Amino acid sequence: MTPTSPLRSAPPRATVEAVAQASTLRSWNIALQTPPTAFYPAFGPLPAVVGVHGQPAQWDVVGYRRTLELSDGGSVVETITESDPGVFFGYDLSAFQRLFGRLVSGARAEWTFSAEGATTRIRWSYAFHPLAGRGLIVRAIVKLFWAPYMRRVLPTIVSAIDTR
Repeated sequence: MTPTSPLRSAPPRATVEAVAQASTLRSWNIALQTPPTAFYPAFGPLPAVVGVHGQPAQWDVVGYRRTLELSDGGSVVETITESDPGVFFGYDLSAFQRLFGRLVSGARAEWTFSAEGATTRIRWSYAFHPLAGRGLIVRAIVKLFWAPYMRRVLPTIVSAIDTR
C-alpha cells in the first residue's frame, strides 16, 4: 500500500450530526425543501445566503440546479447529483465567487437521514476541493469557520423540523 501523497490528500471536510424528533422523510423534506435563506446566515468571513435563483418548486431531482446569492455580492451554483427521499441527498457546488472562488474549484455536500426509532439522525458533510497551492488555507478556513458554522446551522434546521 502506497502512502497518500500530500498533493493527493483528502479534501478539507467537515461533518456534523444531530437528531430530529421526526421521521426521516419529514426531516428530509424540511431540511432540503425550506429555502436556504431561512437557515444560512453570515458567520465570520462566511457570507449569508440572501437569495435563490432558478430553483424548481421541488428541490429533489438529480440534475436540478440553482444559484445561491450571497451577502458579499457573490454567488455559488448547486447541482443535485443524488437524491433518495428520506435517506440521502448529495449536491455539488461550483462557480464560487469572491473568497472561495479564489480558493476552491468546487465542493460537495451530502445529507444522510437515518431512522433511530421515532427520531432521525441527520448527518451533514461538506468537502471542499482546493485549487492548487491553496489546500492549507482552505483547511484552515474549514477548521476555523466552516465546521463551527455547520455546528451552528444544523441545530437551527433541527429546530425547524421539530417545531413544524
